[in-house]
Amino acid sequence: MGTVKQDIGETIRATWETVVDELSTWLRFVREMWLLFGLLFIVLSLTVWYARPVPPRHVVMGTGSVGGSYEVLTKRYAQYFAKHGITLELVNTPGAQDNIARLKDKNDPMMAALIQGGLTSPEDAKRLLSLGSVDYEPIWFFYRKDIFDERTLKTADFFAKPMAVGAPGSGTHAQAMHVIKLNEITDTCHLLEIPSNEGVAAYLRGEASSIFIVDGIESENVQALLSDNRSSLANFNRAAAYARQMPFFHVLEIPRGSFNLAQDFPSRDTQMIGVTTNLVIDPNLHPAIQILFLRAAREINGGRNFFAHYREFPAFKESDIPESDVAEKFYRDGEPWLMNYFPFWLAIFINHIVLLLIPVAAFAYPIMKEVPGYRLARARRRMNEVYGKLKGIEQTLFSQYDTSHHQEYLDQLQEIEIQTVALKVPRSLTSDYFSLRSNIDYVNAWLERKKSSAISKVTTHEA
Repeated sequence: MGTVKQDIGETIRATWETVVDELSTWLRFVREMWLLFGLLFIVLSLTVWYARPVPPRHVVMGTGSVGGSYEVLTKRYAQYFAKHGITLELVNTPGAQDNIARLKDKNDPMMAALIQGGLTSPEDAKRLLSLGSVDYEPIWFFYRKDIFDERTLKTADFFAKPMAVGAPGSGTHAQAMHVIKLNEITDTCHLLEIPSNEGVAAYLRGEASSIFIVDGIESENVQALLSDNRSSLANFNRAAAYARQMPFFHVLEIPRGSFNLAQDFPSRDTQMIGVTTNLVIDPNLHPAIQILFLRAAREINGGRNFFAHYREFPAFKESDIPESDVAEKFYRDGEPWLMNYFPFWLAIFINHIVLLLIPVAAFAYPIMKEVPGYRLARARRRMNEVYGKLKGIEQTLFSQYDTSHHQEYLDQLQEIEIQTVALKVPRSLTSDYFSLRSNIDYVNAWLERKKSSAISKVTTHEA
């Protein structure tokens, strides 16, 4: 029973000593290699900060005013995002200026919005990023044929009667002010500064004789105006001049009868001016979500429509907003190749894991390479310590052996043997380890011979 308890106690003690020894070894290693560990920690931190491995599953996007083409378009974006497991929350806003202000606000959850070209100031642009343009947005100017005599009509006549120009802060209002300024119109007392949907209603009721509206052809507001047989669409016959004066303006062509061939509407080739619809984001938007926006734009906006050619969008057009590095790479190299073979989330996970592993491997490899060498050197050092103690006993036995201290010598050798047994050495040092054990046995045997020799001398002397 006592033997079992003793064995258990020795096992526990040996285990504890092994754990303490391992911890001590690693602490020594960390103290000696702290610089490399520090560099590894910094690189890992920077990589995680830059790579941001987990994209958000909820993104807020501004849609603009109710009834506009932005509302229609962003719903398609939301459907695309939903297919990839991300909720794109759509928020109606008064217009472009509100979208810009909310994107600039770090405390606002809105991370993306559609904004017309030419509406951002240089100061605004510094705090935003552009993923590119996704469509043309015509500047429509409708007037009532039952109010104006088209045979004698002049530009100034429009401003003598109520004209809806959108609410202040909206893209429609801003573009209308650009056109008015270029024509040097000073009499603006008849402008109706109301939201576009209210302006369309007022126009159809006859409360407004003309209306500016900047929107896509598929919007409810534009369709309501195109389907009204009392409306006439103004021809910007100096569209090229507008585009030259304002670089964010584009010349758009509407061939005769292209809206309604049976009714020959419009009844003549018509020129319009337009701006681009830009996908603008908060600079902190996750790169993976930027790629998803670009993929959605390519699928939704990449086809041919009334004003755009096939695959013309998305693309960088004239814009004062800095271009996203992610978008530049997307346009130059295409989407990450993993997305051609894996679902979005899996492709993003693999891509970011690779980004993490490259610096980890670069810095961790030399550290891990040092570990076996360090453990080997540490084991050699501990064996050399034992050899030093053994050498000390051997010299004592050789030069000044004293029979009266024989038990003391045995105790010292036993302590050295226990210390040797507790050593944990790599396989490469196995032969050295057993060589040490043999040397201990050799000294132990020598000690016994010295004792026997001393006793023999004493016996002979007494005899």
